Amino acid sequence: MPTDPVCGMYVPQSSKITTEQGGQRYYFCSTTCSVKFQKPEQESRREKKALAIAWVFSIPLIVINYSFFFAYRNYAMLALALPVQFYSGLLFYKGAYQSLKMRSGNMDLLISVGTLTAFFFSLFITLYPSVMQGSPVYFDASVSIISLILTGNYIQSVTEIRANDAANKLLNRIPSRAHLIIGGKVRDVETSTLKKGDIIMIKPGENIPVDGTVISGKTEIDESMLTGEAEPVVKINGALVTSGTLNINGAINVRVVNTGRDTIVNKMYSLIKSAAAGKLRVQRLADLFASYFVPIVIIAAVASALIWYTLLSSTGNALVYDVTVLAFVSVIVIACPCAIGLATPITLLIASNVSSERSILMKNVSGLDRLSKIDIVVFDKTGTLTELVPNVIEIVPINRSYNNKFVLSYASSLEQYSNHPIAKAIMEYAKTGKINLLDVVDAKEKPGIGVSGMINGELVEISRGSDKNTVNLYINRALFGVITLSYGIKRNAAEVVRRFKSAGIKTAIITGDKYEEAKRIGDAIGVTDIHAEVTPEKKADIIKDYQKKGRYVMYVGDGINDAIAIETADFGVAMGSGSDIAKESGDAVLLKNDLMLLYDLYIIGKSAISKVKQNIGWAVGYNIVLIPVAGGALVPVFGLGIYSFLPILAAAAMGMSSVSVVANSLLLKSKVSKNLSRFNS
Repeated sequence: MPTDPVCGMYVPQSSKITTEQGGQRYYFCSTTCSVKFQKPEQESRREKKALAIAWVFSIPLIVINYSFFFAYRNYAMLALALPVQFYSGLLFYKGAYQSLKMRSGNMDLLISVGTLTAFFFSLFITLYPSVMQGSPVYFDASVSIISLILTGNYIQSVTEIRANDAANKLLNRIPSRAHLIIGGKVRDVETSTLKKGDIIMIKPGENIPVDGTVISGKTEIDESMLTGEAEPVVKINGALVTSGTLNINGAINVRVVNTGRDTIVNKMYSLIKSAAAGKLRVQRLADLFASYFVPIVIIAAVASALIWYTLLSSTGNALVYDVTVLAFVSVIVIACPCAIGLATPITLLIASNVSSERSILMKNVSGLDRLSKIDIVVFDKTGTLTELVPNVIEIVPINRSYNNKFVLSYASSLEQYSNHPIAKAIMEYAKTGKINLLDVVDAKEKPGIGVSGMINGELVEISRGSDKNTVNLYINRALFGVITLSYGIKRNAAEVVRRFKSAGIKTAIITGDKYEEAKRIGDAIGVTDIHAEVTPEKKADIIKDYQKKGRYVMYVGDGINDAIAIETADFGVAMGSGSDIAKESGDAVLLKNDLMLLYDLYIIGKSAISKVKQNIGWAVGYNIVLIPVAGGALVPVFGLGIYSFLPILAAAAMGMSSVSVVANSLLLKSKVSKNLSRFNS
């Protein structure tokens, strides 16, 4: 039986509330879940409004309940409770209704039963105070439960929107207009009107709007969104070009091969959304507990009421109706899921704060459950394990009459006219060395070759080396110097691999670069599991293969080409220096260029989920112990008089359980510090 991708509820295949996305059909338990899946922004706005109303009315109600005593106090609290109960709480009632339709229990049903019982009992006491004199009202308990759990739900909704944002930013790389060539003339048209076989011109500095084949011209294309590699790729007649990539330095004519949904960019868009939707959800321990607990609570409450009604009516006791109602209400109120509802969101909120203190932006706190289980960390190479741009490591003058500064001065003077990553690296090195640039006349960039121009009346040329890591300087056709560059390995790359290995977690590298370069990096940092020359889709497939083998995967990347892999992984991490699309896709973003933060993140996730389980265990144990008390287990000791103050004790006990959950969660920071110091020692 399929499950609802939003709430996790089982849904029969006969359900008419379905949608198809990325070639996969999804089934929903309700239209609410369907809207949340297909239009998360719309549902998030609705939840935000419900949450705002809940807190606006809950805060003054709670203040009145604990701080002020005046005539018609209960009526004031009733007025404040109404919008929270029947507007903000409506989301839970809809979920409870769907739960009943599916013949299963969930947190929505438990919340609805508990809060509605507390509300209507309080309403009765407010309208008829003489019937049960001295009995408290539970408006504060009802509204606080709704407000707190809505807060956790809203945080979850906000994090789910990020997949749409990442996917939409990818589509934004497609220009809205293209230069169509008809009869030898160029006419600007809407990209959406292009069809297979059309001929278009793509100028330097423009993004390519379609997938196609070069039929004339020569250029270099930045394909980092596909390969992750900053090194441009030379394109000549017959070469394939891909939508969304950047044309750097030459005009080319391209015959259209794929448009619209058939282009590579659109396929990546679908894969990102599909991966986000299919990603394993946070373990809904509370819902699992509720599915068993709801019927037990209701049966226990009804059984307590019936037993006391039968016993007291048979003896003609005047308190028969009072005790019957109070027994039912006490059981429901004590079982009301305030502590259970708090168990997860309060801990995840604190975990997010701990992360931010360590320069980690936690975008999806619910993903910490998956993070705590990871047993393999997969790294992208360029921009993640290595620097994004190369560094100049050596300058060798061929003629001893000239020094390094001479070679760098001539080279940087020409390279200022190029957008090539190597040119930028040489320019940055010259800037650091305070090298003065020379005047250049008639500078020309030759795609795939280099740059040429006239300096001091002499022909000066920059030629890219065959190994892509060297630049040759020629003056009047004679070789004058060689500049060597290299992509440096980031600080702490080897150390973080060692830390993960010491914790029993395997590591791997996936890259679009050549195997030889990937192996060089792997050998340097201690990674032997290497996948090279792979496309963005293939990266995701490799991660899925790990998952099929039962592994929980953390993927770390920085480029557009990593977005699908980040979404597909059980926990995705984006480097703060990476692309916006990668950062939108990530469950977390490293704000500092320090790979050791990955290990800190793992410890935070493991510690946080440990606290969540402790909190839920406490909440469950609390209910197991106190429900029999609420049902009347202590009457033989204290007599029926216990029901004159048992509802008050029920409310107090419920409050204490929530306080204990919060107090335990606040210990998370010290637990993380302790665990990090232990692993670091």
